[in-house]
Amino acid sequence: MAGKPCIKGTRVTVGALVGLIAAGKSHQEVLDAYPYIEAADISQALAYAAWRSEEVEISLPA
Repeated sequence: MAGKPCIKGTRVTVGALVGLIAAGKSHQEVLDAYPYIEAADISQALAYAAWRSEEVEISLPA
């Protein structure tokens, strides 16, 4: 998936799940759309996205 974080064992990206939730889809609607993921996968994707948004990248001198 071009280096994008995915749900383990699937080709579902964190961004896809977060985007669906942000667009107003319920957890159940997401689970219905992706029957091979679990509710915990959605929670973990949201937690990862929240953590990643707080991460700060610092360039180090060579």
